[in-house]
Amino acid sequence: MKDIRIALLDMNNNHVNQGFKNIKEISEAFQQSTEENVSIKTFDVRFKNEIPDIKDFDIFISSGGPGDPHKEGFEWEDKFAMFLDEIFEHNKYNDDKKYLFLICHSFQLASIHWELGNINKRKSYSFGVMPIHKTEEGEQEFLLKNLPDPFYGVDSRAYQFIEPDHDRFEELGMKIVAIEKFRPHINLERAIMAIRFSAEIFGTQFHPEANPAGMIENLKDEKNKEAMVENFGMEKYLETIDRIDDEDKIILTQAQILPRFLQFAKKNILKQIEVTA
Repeated sequence: MKDIRIALLDMNNNHVNQGFKNIKEISEAFQQSTEENVSIKTFDVRFKNEIPDIKDFDIFISSGGPGDPHKEGFEWEDKFAMFLDEIFEHNKYNDDKKYLFLICHSFQLASIHWELGNINKRKSYSFGVMPIHKTEEGEQEFLLKNLPDPFYGVDSRAYQFIEPDHDRFEELGMKIVAIEKFRPHINLERAIMAIRFSAEIFGTQFHPEANPAGMIENLKDEKNKEAMVENFGMEKYLETIDRIDDEDKIILTQAQILPRFLQFAKKNILKQIEVTA
């Protein structure tokens, strides 16, 4: 029986976070649903400078987190950049692939590291259940396959990825698969919401791990509530609260993207073992 080793990278810098709790729960549900031996280990990247050795794991999920995604001189920043390059380069030249999912802050760090475009601070904090649109390439993305267009995801961020460098995307073989909702009344560029970085590396600006209970918990933070009311008005805020547990919104997104990523990684890890056995 094969051991499947999962590393969870906590990027919350010792801040309490609902998202990381959800990532652990999704990973544990995967662990319990499979016949293989699945181990899960957590790394506190920003607070304790902990980074997994890619040789010791098969699957990596790197969480969202607070703060500026641009380098500020911390020790963990270079370690994380090296970690990204190690996985990307390893997968170019080796058959035993490493699978990486990057969420929100981690997504921004990777986009800056690989020089994919402009990651800057938004005029206001964005928080809420947002419609997200697939691009033409996103229509072919298997992680989004069972989601409608638009689908819904939880947004919680002070920064945004805009003005993508399409030549750089082409050079690295990366694809934009989802973008921000269309806002005809606001003359601002739509932000990038999901990228297929490689066959094994995927990232989202939104939080695919979010669930209604965590969203309600986050709205107890006055900053998040104010951000939603500012973005949508009180009527839309109340409507969102009323529909937060609709089966076709964040419950559907949570049930699809990360579980499908884990199943895809498992399938390919086991296939590679059969080839080399």
